[in-house]
Formats: sequence, C-alpha cells, structure tokens
Amino acid sequence: MATARTLLLPEVERYLTGGVIAGVVGGEDWAGTSGETFQTLDPGSGEVLAEVHAYSAADVDRAVAVANEAFRKSGWATLAPNDRAVRLHRFADLVESRKDIVTQIEAVDAGKLPAAARGDVDNFIESLRFFADMAQHVQRRSQLAVAGHEAWTLRNPWGACGFIFPWNFPLLLMGWGIAPALAAGNTVVVKPAEDTPLSSIFVAQLARESGMPEGVVNVVPGLGRVAGAALSASTGIKRMSFTGSPEVGRLVGESCGRNLVPVKLELGGKGAAVVFEDVDVEATARLLVGAITFHTGQICCDATRWMIHKSIYNDFVTACRQALEQVSVGYQLDDATTMGPLVNAKQRERVLGYVEKGVAEGADAVVPGGIAEVAGHDGYYVKPCLLAGSLDNIAAREEIFGPVAYLTTFEQEDEAVALANDTDYGLANSVWTTDLARAARVAESMVAGNSWINAHNLFPKGVPYGGVNKSGVGGGVNSIETLFDYWRSQSIVRPL
Repeated sequence: MATARTLLLPEVERYLTGGVIAGVVGGEDWAGTSGETFQTLDPGSGEVLAEVHAYSAADVDRAVAVANEAFRKSGWATLAPNDRAVRLHRFADLVESRKDIVTQIEAVDAGKLPAAARGDVDNFIESLRFFADMAQHVQRRSQLAVAGHEAWTLRNPWGACGFIFPWNFPLLLMGWGIAPALAAGNTVVVKPAEDTPLSSIFVAQLARESGMPEGVVNVVPGLGRVAGAALSASTGIKRMSFTGSPEVGRLVGESCGRNLVPVKLELGGKGAAVVFEDVDVEATARLLVGAITFHTGQICCDATRWMIHKSIYNDFVTACRQALEQVSVGYQLDDATTMGPLVNAKQRERVLGYVEKGVAEGADAVVPGGIAEVAGHDGYYVKPCLLAGSLDNIAAREEIFGPVAYLTTFEQEDEAVALANDTDYGLANSVWTTDLARAARVAESMVAGNSWINAHNLFPKGVPYGGVNKSGVGGGVNSIETLFDYWRSQSIVRPL
C-alpha cells in the first residue's frame, strides 16, 4: 500500500523530517520570534507531513523591512536587465535540476498527481525564463514629442512587492507572480497558504543557493489571519498581489486601500462551457469531465456551469457518465489514480455541503457524488458529481471548488450567451462548436477576462489572463502587461 513515507525520495524525507521548517528572510532560514508552529498535512492520508514555524505580524514586518533594504542596497534593482536575467536563469536552472524533489514536495503537500505537480514545476521554471528574457527587450525610457519641452517617461521598479498565494497551485502561482516582479527589479515577500507552504519555502532556499542577493526572495509562513493580514496591511509594501477567494480578496483590498498600496486581486470564478449541437459529443464530454476532475476541481477558472444544446443533451449526459466511470479516485502517488483528494477536511465539507444544498433546492443529481472511500488512506476524498436543472440553484451560482459541474439546456445562441453571462463572476468561459465564426462571436460576447474555443484552461505565455467583476481587479498575469504592472511610471520634463 503506497503512502507518502514509503514513496518519498530521500531528499524529500530529509526536508520533511529535519526539524521545524523555517521561512526564508534575508537569505537565511529564519524561525521568526513567535515560537508558534503549525502542521501541514498530506491530503491523501491526513497524516502530518511537517511542522512549520508560524510568523507573527512583527515577523512579517521585519521581512518587509529586509526586502526594502535589499531593494535599496543589494544592487538588484539597478542591475542591467541582462544581468538580472542571468541570475533568474540560474535560479530557474537550479529548480530544474531539483525538479524531481520539488515535484514530490508539491504532490504530497497539495494532494496533486505527480504529473500535474511536475507540470506546475515546469511552469514555474518557464515563468522565470519568460519574464527574464522579456525584460531585456522592453524599452523602459520613452521620449515624448511635446512642444517647447524635452520630456520622457521612465519605468522604474516599485520596491518590496507582497504576494499571498492559495493552496491549489502553490508553485505555479508563485511563478506567475514573482517572476515578472523580480525581472522588473523588485524584491518579493511571499505568504504561502498554511495548507501548502512547503514548495514555496524550498524554492526560496534554492533562490539563495543559486546566488540571488540576500533579501530579494523572502517567504513568510504562517496563518492567513495573522501573517497574511499583516502582509496586506504593511505600510512597507509598495505593491500587493493576492490570489484566492473574493471574500478574502475584499479584505486584502480594504487593507491595501487604507495604505494607498496598489493591489492586484486574482479571485474566483464560475465558468461556463457552452456546447453547441455540432460537436463531437463523446470527445467534448471527455474534455469537460477532464477539466472538472483535474486537481479534483480545485481550479478557479474551471468550467462548472455547462450549457448544453437541447438536441444533444441526453447523449451528452450519457457520454459524461461513461467518462466519469473511468475516473479512479485514489491516493495521489498511486500510479492508478486519476483524481486525488481535496486539500483538507474543510474543503471536503464545503463540496459535500454545496451538493446537498443544490439537491435540496431542486437540482437533479445526474451523477450523485459523495464521499469516496480509498482503501488504506484516510484522506479527503470525494466522488465527482454532476447536477442539473435551473441555474437559479445555489450550486449553479456559487463557487464550489471541487469536482462538481451543473448542467442546463439551451436552444438559441443568444439564450446561451445570456445564461453564460448571468453570474457575478467573470473569469473564464469556453464555447464548443465546429462553426468557427459562431465560436468567435459567442466568445467575444461572454463577459469575462478569458474566452476559450474548443478547449478549457489554456494559459500560453504571452496571453493576458485575468478576471473582471467578482473574479478580479488590478491586472492579469502571464503577459507583457504583467511586467508593466511591476514598474511604476515616472515623467521627466525640461522646458526648452
């Protein structure tokens, strides 16, 4: 029977059992001053993986001060872009050389299948290299044609930038956030989720080992209500980024607003998939089932509201059932597993609770879902679930963050667009049809930051990704616009 302890690489075992794990501040493993710790658990077994030092608000303040000191004195901010790129590539190379270790840390801490965790590590590496290279080719100084004046604008780094990341994609999101900030010449202070802090801390240790200047990359572990709140309320942070729920995003935005600190909020979603009558029913059903079961549906941009053309609805439901029968729920490190656990007990109760409330409000349980039993593992497992009915249902309107989709039917194109847009969210939707003119028309009519055609969850580097409405404000990720977010604009004018 596979367990974390029997399958761990020796390097991962040493990392987890080498004593209480400290954060990284000023290039040092620093325990903080509170003396408090918290445990991070293996979601697949419920067993303790490691003990981690919990930072106090004062500890976070010190980390921010260290990051600002590094911004002023380490030389990072004033390096030529190509010199910064060299150091970021060295950092990326070192992470790549330890890919197996980082992958397994991410898999056991976040409940990810190893292939998915490896993809996240690859994405982190790609993000560092992408923005390191991009920053070398952006003109930071722009001359302005102004009568009677010599004038130009200049893009300069902000200083210490704060980041709070969630537990669903700890390392991938860290790369999306810190890579452009570092490439622009800023220093960073990262608060990882208390459920999944291990990969962020390990990678910060690799940043130090790669030769990054002390204080440029800092990771402050702790509880959200203490360390996270302290980071978002810090007067020393020059720019803030939060990824997570709209509820917490509002609190972060309020804290930053009091200090007039610009903030990026990448929040939740309730994505739609509009499926027209001309699709390959079985293939489309497999892809959408794959979307809601990937990482057990813990994806903010997932398609969780499916609008299916009435003429193919019954065949589509049959194909979904067949695809779901192939899903093997199990421990994340078992080779036969195709869907692992939810991240913790609280999240499992949330998912099960929404399914129960949805059925109570009249939804038809097309595929019932419920608790999944995995032999030998007392983890946080659920079965995938399909509900159907009116979109007025709570399970169709609120973000569940689990392997649950809600189905309804439509007959006309404008009806489908109206259903897709009938939500407070606005992150990502998809349209499925062989008629590319119709696909483009519907994709452009959807009110969201992202529309995908005949696919879902696409994040090519260079394409902006972000949300509108309840799904986010303040800018997106993955593109040149993201790099510009981490430079402040300054105007210089001289009368002639």
